[in-house]
Amino acid sequence: MRVVVAPDKFKGSLSAPEVAAHLALGLTRAAPGTEVVQVPVADGGDGTLDAAVSAGYRRVPVSAQGPTGEPVATAYAERNGTAVVEMADVSGLRRLPGGRPAARTASSSGTGEVIRAALDAGCRRIVLGIGGSASTDGGAGLVQALGARLRDVEGRDVGTGGAALSGIASLELSGLHPALREAEVVVASDVDNPLLGPRGAAAVYGPQKGASPEDVAELDAALARWARAVHAATGVDAADRPGAGAAGGVGFAALAVLGATLRPGIDLVLDLVGFRAAVPAADLVVTGEGSLDEQTLHGKAPAGVAAAARAADVPVVAVAGRSLLTPADLAPTGIRAVYALTDIEPDPTRCMHEAGPLLQRLAERVVADWGTDDDNDDEERSRDGTSSVREGPSRPPLPRR
Repeated sequence: MRVVVAPDKFKGSLSAPEVAAHLALGLTRAAPGTEVVQVPVADGGDGTLDAAVSAGYRRVPVSAQGPTGEPVATAYAERNGTAVVEMADVSGLRRLPGGRPAARTASSSGTGEVIRAALDAGCRRIVLGIGGSASTDGGAGLVQALGARLRDVEGRDVGTGGAALSGIASLELSGLHPALREAEVVVASDVDNPLLGPRGAAAVYGPQKGASPEDVAELDAALARWARAVHAATGVDAADRPGAGAAGGVGFAALAVLGATLRPGIDLVLDLVGFRAAVPAADLVVTGEGSLDEQTLHGKAPAGVAAAARAADVPVVAVAGRSLLTPADLAPTGIRAVYALTDIEPDPTRCMHEAGPLLQRLAERVVADWGTDDDNDDEERSRDGTSSVREGPSRPPLPRR
């Protein structure tokens, strides 16, 4: 049997490559003849860089500013002139010193510095994953790091952070990195929020980054000034475009200033890591993430993996730390069964700390249920707490290749 293992991370426990490795170990231990292809994935947020490196991209270290200006050691991934940049790894919430939110002052500058490093190295295709950002600066810091100048009414440089945009009067793009004229920028984003208003970057995502109601009003007004300055400098009115509000407005700057295109995160990552090329020869796909919940159904990695597997007519099952979804919830995704750590270990703390060995045990259950052509009915396949999401008396036999 040939199995493609394509999980996302188990947040707080294991990276996606680590999840894939434990699953592969469990699968081959239970069925030594099994061929396992490990394709760790991500949805454009945390873990995108790891997924690219696992797929053969070269990790290129970079020193850049974190969201509040402190230096951080980050990287981009490069292959054949394409650079994969993960905003979460340089300007993300996890880079906030002490985890303290800085809704008004956090900046996307470091992300621009990483892009600049990739351009300086000759990369001419930039794939930017923008999930998990700490800032609400409309991408102003990003374009500042790429050479743009933000001026106030007296011609002085505007500082970094969303609140500082309340003083912007003009945007100068003459110093923008020259390689951007020929570079392709593709942004991985799964949100359709505009930049401004009740569904905008400040209103929807600001509170998640520590913004008070007063902060939200201030940031939204500052972003409106930023949008007017960008429109005046570029002639592009992107504030209302779907995705402009992504990552605190980085989507807006990417669209209006960098001429970027936006793509769903998991679709973009699946292309980057070669998942679609690996699936047609598979007998089974195993995906998963730490928590299967309502968000899974809206563009998260397991749903994207399942859609691609279903398109190739290959059955797919999922592993998870926990699953909050019913069989009816998951049926439209094509995920036929769910195997959760909590099925075999009810203690959440042990699930977090012992996720690796528990995943190996779940992989053995996957082999027991899906590794032969013997029919197993749903009741048998859900014994010992393993939850089935397939309706009907039996599963079809797997194709043997």
